[in-house]
Amino acid sequence: MLDVLLFLGLAALGTGVTWVGSTWLERSSERIGVHYGLPPVVQGAIVAALGSSFPELSSVLLSVLVHGEFELGVAAIVGSAVFNILIIPAAAGLSGNTGLTADRDLVYKEAQFYMLSVATLFLAFAFAVIYYPTETGTALKGNMTPMLALIPLALYGLYVFNQYQDTNDYDSSHHERSANIGRRWLELLAGLVVILVGVEMLVRSAIELGDAFGTPSFVWGLTVVAAGTSLPDTVVSVQAARGGRDSTSLANVFGSNIFDLLVAVPLGVVVGGALEINFSRAAPMMAFLVFATVVLFTLMRTDMNVSGREAWLLLGLYALFVVWLILEEAGITTLVKGG
Repeated sequence: MLDVLLFLGLAALGTGVTWVGSTWLERSSERIGVHYGLPPVVQGAIVAALGSSFPELSSVLLSVLVHGEFELGVAAIVGSAVFNILIIPAAAGLSGNTGLTADRDLVYKEAQFYMLSVATLFLAFAFAVIYYPTETGTALKGNMTPMLALIPLALYGLYVFNQYQDTNDYDSSHHERSANIGRRWLELLAGLVVILVGVEMLVRSAIELGDAFGTPSFVWGLTVVAAGTSLPDTVVSVQAARGGRDSTSLANVFGSNIFDLLVAVPLGVVVGGALEINFSRAAPMMAFLVFATVVLFTLMRTDMNVSGREAWLLLGLYALFVVWLILEEAGITTLVKGG
């Protein structure tokens, strides 16, 4: 019991350290974006999303390079994506008086491109099982190769190109240049280092908690690591919503998830070589992610607003996700296959 409390404390400490580093990173990246005159949607979808997604990227790289736990990294990404889609819009919507307002650019470009990102990573996992299967029992497993990882990475290149086109069309003549741009870049680098320390604490706590409870670290990646690394996204989006920048808030959610799915997971494969993916575990989780995405997309499309009542619906769906994981571990439901 004492060990469990120690590991939970380590997870809490890691979350706090990650939050501090992410605060530095997001503050500096936002001011760098303003300095260079980037449009609001690009600031949210690229600059802020890259900054707030660094914890997720770190979780994958550390899981692969330090601990040899690729599935833990994938679980952290999928769990973080679910958290981002359900918790962050809900928190941002409840933080204001009129809910969270969407616009057509978000609904028809960012949200739909995000759906394409989920489908593309799912397809890459399926190709791994079809073309590079591994010897297993009942579970479907395959090797995710660097060549397959190029598929989602190429799609992210298209996403960046689209944002680049928006930047060219944006009038940046009225942007405010920072007198301390060099200090902002130093603050950004310091934030990266602090985040690495915090995420390592989260990953290690997930592995140890899995051992202590006799459960796969995959489950703790979906919850503990995912929630800890998603805290920066929550802070960025809530602050943006409170400041009346709803488009930046939602763009950060979609941009962060697009980066996590199309860059963070594939980079883990690129740096680690061919890595085994358990499709029997990943597929049901990604199916829930698709379901959550469809729900949020529907709510956004209705009156272009996520109301307070709809925000509570999103929170309820996340609670359902956590309950499902508990039922899986208790053996009451068996949608997630091990092996």
